[in-house]
Amino acid sequence: PPSRHPRVAMGPLSLLLALSLLPPRGSAGWSCPPHCICASNLLSCSQANLSAVPAPLPRFAAVLDLSHNNVTRLRADWAPARLPHLHALLLSHNRLSFVSTEAFAHVPRLRHLDLSSNRLRALDENLFSDLGELEVLLLYNNEIATVDRTAFENLGRLRKLYLGQNRIARFPLELLREGTRLPQLALLDLSANRLRAVPAGELQALPAWLRDRLYLHNNPLACDCLLFQLLDRGYRRHLSAVVDFQDDLHCFLPGASSSPVKILALADKQPLNCSKAREAVLEAHLGDSVTLGCDSRWQGVRSRHWVTPGGERVLGDSGNGSVVLLANGSLQLRALRPEDAGTYACWVAGPLLNETLYVELLVHNFTLHGPHDTLNTAYTTLVGCILSVVLVLIYLYLTPCRCCCCRGAEKPPAPRDDSINSSVLSTTPNHAGGTGEPCGSHVASTGGTGQNGRFKGGGSPTVPTRQVPKAQRKVSDPDSVSSVFSDTPIVV
Repeated sequence: PPSRHPRVAMGPLSLLLALSLLPPRGSAGWSCPPHCICASNLLSCSQANLSAVPAPLPRFAAVLDLSHNNVTRLRADWAPARLPHLHALLLSHNRLSFVSTEAFAHVPRLRHLDLSSNRLRALDENLFSDLGELEVLLLYNNEIATVDRTAFENLGRLRKLYLGQNRIARFPLELLREGTRLPQLALLDLSANRLRAVPAGELQALPAWLRDRLYLHNNPLACDCLLFQLLDRGYRRHLSAVVDFQDDLHCFLPGASSSPVKILALADKQPLNCSKAREAVLEAHLGDSVTLGCDSRWQGVRSRHWVTPGGERVLGDSGNGSVVLLANGSLQLRALRPEDAGTYACWVAGPLLNETLYVELLVHNFTLHGPHDTLNTAYTTLVGCILSVVLVLIYLYLTPCRCCCCRGAEKPPAPRDDSINSSVLSTTPNHAGGTGEPCGSHVASTGGTGQNGRFKGGGSPTVPTRQVPKAQRKVSDPDSVSSVFSDTPIVV
């Protein structure tokens, strides 16, 4: 019957459609959680008025958006099964006040975690220790007041940490100074917290890429000359964390009213009367010994000390042999190593105010010695001269034999009907007519006119002119010149 033909034609198509609708491998029988939208490996459960994480969750989920809900607690069993492919978890704008220390045990591949705009009050120890691949952590706009120094343990790949708009009064900056717990951290946002003091010396010892993106604005900081000099130096270096938020960098003067003042306006302002820091750049090479000067403008200096790029203080009675503080206040570095490069700060306590001098030391990764360098230059020059002489001798004596120096059997030259390539490369001028003479047949004769009408001092003897048919002569025309640049190789 006619109705059978459509069934036969649609059978394979129906089978392919059924196979395409099957869930991915390893997720047989799963269905999209209620109140969620599933698109491939993306699950969006945002603004669904959820009070808990929906279940079950597919194992192949890569992005899970639970933002703008009413989730209050994130327990260890929110993901009862392992989610090996989940790399982004969004939990912002909920009511989270508790996060278990085992909440992330089943999501070890997480790279982006958003816990912002919640009600978290503390970051407990080892809270994120299971997230060894985490790169971005957003915790801003919470109620965080305490941060345990082990909360970020094992976060070796963390690059951005946002802790702005919280209640943090002290952040463990030793996590940054050591450089081992958060080695790749490039952005730290501590703005709009309750920080009253920050160790300027430790901040100065931070890597340059982190100092550029360390945000401290909108904190009730106490005015301090070291803090002013740190930020003033960042402003002159156009660091974005200082330039972009210079109007929000405030501090409170000691014993003054509650009205804050701008930190960058503390220069020569009472009662601190801070001075701007000076800096110099010094270049050296491996193994050299250099002296970093601390030439303060103040007389009667009460005390001074140096701070190395690693944050270590070098006092007057210290010195380990390679770093020595001299009597005049200069710092001497011996047998330079690559790790000695960086910014050295000299803190000077003057009779009226303090002063800070910065010295940027650049250590080139090679040694430089005068005698060896001179010897290398002379040797290179000598070799160049020898090579030049050899090339000249090769050009003079190993070039192809000319007709005037041939001593072998005399052979008639090639007829004028040869390829024009040979005439172009020939060193013997071609005359207007006749064939060339054999090698060794030249005799003294009177001068004559050579090629292109130029005078030729030694002409060829007069020989009978052989009549050549006009049709067989080579004529120099534009078409023949193109053969010189043809694809046919020229053999000399």
